[in-house]
Amino acid sequence: MSSGFDWLEVESLDLEAQGVAHRAPEGDAAVGKVVFIEGALPGERVQVQVARKKNSWEQGQVTAIARESSQRVRPGCPHFGLHAGACGGCKMQHLHPAAQVAVKQRVLEDNLWHLAKVKAERMLRPIEGPAWGYRWRARLSVRFVPKKGTVLVGFHERKSRYVADMSVCPVLPPHVSALLLPLRELVGSMDQRDRLPQVELAVGDAVTALVLRHLEPLTDGDLRRLREFGARHGVQWWLQPKGPDTVHLLDAGGPVLAYALPEYGITMPFKPTDFTQVNAQINRVLVDRAVRLLDPQPGERLIDWFCGLGNFTLPLATRSREVLGIEGSETLVQRARENAAGNGLAAKTRFEARNLFELTPDDLRALGAADRWLVDPPREGAFALAKAVADLQGAGEWGAPRRIVYVSCNPATLARDAGLLVHQAGYRCTLAGVVNMFPHTAHTESMAVFERG
Repeated sequence: MSSGFDWLEVESLDLEAQGVAHRAPEGDAAVGKVVFIEGALPGERVQVQVARKKNSWEQGQVTAIARESSQRVRPGCPHFGLHAGACGGCKMQHLHPAAQVAVKQRVLEDNLWHLAKVKAERMLRPIEGPAWGYRWRARLSVRFVPKKGTVLVGFHERKSRYVADMSVCPVLPPHVSALLLPLRELVGSMDQRDRLPQVELAVGDAVTALVLRHLEPLTDGDLRRLREFGARHGVQWWLQPKGPDTVHLLDAGGPVLAYALPEYGITMPFKPTDFTQVNAQINRVLVDRAVRLLDPQPGERLIDWFCGLGNFTLPLATRSREVLGIEGSETLVQRARENAAGNGLAAKTRFEARNLFELTPDDLRALGAADRWLVDPPREGAFALAKAVADLQGAGEWGAPRRIVYVSCNPATLARDAGLLVHQAGYRCTLAGVVNMFPHTAHTESMAVFERG
């Protein structure tokens, strides 16, 4: 029987960056019970305090390390750790960044093989970038704590609904990290300080925007305080009284929030609540790799599924005859049209709004043939799309794309959809690789290339 403080050998990491170990087999069991260990790394011998026990598994955290991994490093943030009150925004700061990427590569390969029996013919070199100061998008919780007489601004504590007591955040851009304490002072001085649940961050190439969610109308004094803070710290305030559609500038006429894709001569304006990639530097490399892998030709027609604001659509349009961008929201489609027009690409792009989770073979027939596809779905993946392609296998009246580049933020749904494309739709998975969009977290972004014949 486990004492709860046994020494165990850590074998691997799971999808949540927990160490995985096994207890010695008991009775007739061939394999011992699996133990998931927060804070442990592969190759380490650790002492574990068990917090949860089930019939087939246990979960706990490290209390001591007898043998450290060579990849263990000192965390770069004073708020990272396993202790009560530690920030839950990162899970892997104790692991060397290069080793984090290797873990994510293994996660991708394991998901493709174990969930779909798909193995890429060749693995791409991982896309990597700066490990610190990379997070240009973030949603920070705000809590006024009367008992402490203070305001907290930051991410939630590890496995808790409470807000971590943060003074810095090294994964945010330095100028934003330096705003955490001034933001606490600002909110603490406001009349509505107990009705302001969050501040959303969006950094563009030339503008830092903060979106203040407020549950009650702001007083004239609060509006004055926001303007003074914005002028002092060089930030642009947006207000959100209700849902995302209510977001508006505090004062109109300021600079436009936007990011550039200079390799294609494109500038992408966006609202701070629009979906854009968290890591702007990685996004530029990701877009360039996707375009090169898709390899559009000047006379070809392409489809960009889940096109959003046109992050891939517009660069692809500079290399092809026409790109059809498809998104689930008419509002997003209109924004994509505006971005295309603003970059002189209206004549080479077309956008449609469709329910992307209920696509049928008839929908694909109606859209017509396209030479190549770019697919960039949310975490739910593109099951309906992949299933429709599989159902059309062998249908002579429909021209399947010769090549598909699939950009994924969930290796499990990528694997599921890859299984359909490979085993039922007649494609080969020629390339796959990870994109380290979120250093120090267990989030695994990836991409794969599928070709017919």
